[in-house]
Parts: sequence; structure tokens; C-alpha cells
Amino acid sequence: MNEETLASSSFNETYRVRTKEASLRVIRLFQQLPRSGEAAVLGKQLLRAATSVAANFRAACRGRSPAEWYAKLCICVEEADETLFWLELLGDAGIMPKSRLQSLETEYTEILAVLATARKKAKPRER
Repeated sequence: MNEETLASSSFNETYRVRTKEASLRVIRLFQQLPRSGEAAVLGKQLLRAATSVAANFRAACRGRSPAEWYAKLCICVEEADETLFWLELLGDAGIMPKSRLQSLETEYTEILAVLATARKKAKPRER
């Protein structure tokens, strides 16, 4: 293996674990949401987006080509941003205290920033 492959492998493993752990935190948050219609709707959206980040990053790591990796990474960036949106709505709507959501918002902001940077660096070259 060359140095770039090793670095990529390390990055992939780190973010496979990090996105999975973050989605597990969202699952635990979802389990603690109040039993209301609004909480159920926003909570399910949050759950779908957060678990999608982890699932699509895992799929990206199994990609058969750089183009496939890039395409899955694009989905991860969109879903991480959507996860932040649902977290913000839960707090802004008063469904969950903002203080309870802060560490998850920080985690997804960091995940989004790193994956967006990786996507930018991996952007396919135009012909």
C-alpha cells in the first residue's frame, strides 16, 4: 500500500466509526423525545438523516471507484446538513431543550465540515 492509500484507509475507518457513533447518539435522543405528534415527525426525520450519514459513508468506503466514493460522499454531506436542520428545529420548536442538543449539533457540524472538505478535494476532474 502506498502512503495515500494508508491515509485514505485511516480516514475512512475513523469516519465510519465516528458517523456510526453519532447516529447511535441520535437514536438515544430519539428514544427520549416527548410523545407528541410534532416530536414524532421531527424525530423520525432526524433519525433517517443521521443514520443515512453513517450508512452512506459506509457504502462510500465500499465504493468500486473514485466516482462512486465521491457520489456517496455527496449524499453524506447533504444528510449531515439535514441532520443539523432537524436538530435545530427540535430546539427552536421547544420540543427538546437546546442545551440537550448542543453536543450533537457540534458533532454534526464537525462531521459536515470534514466531509464537505473531503468532497471538495475529491471532486472529479472535468474533461
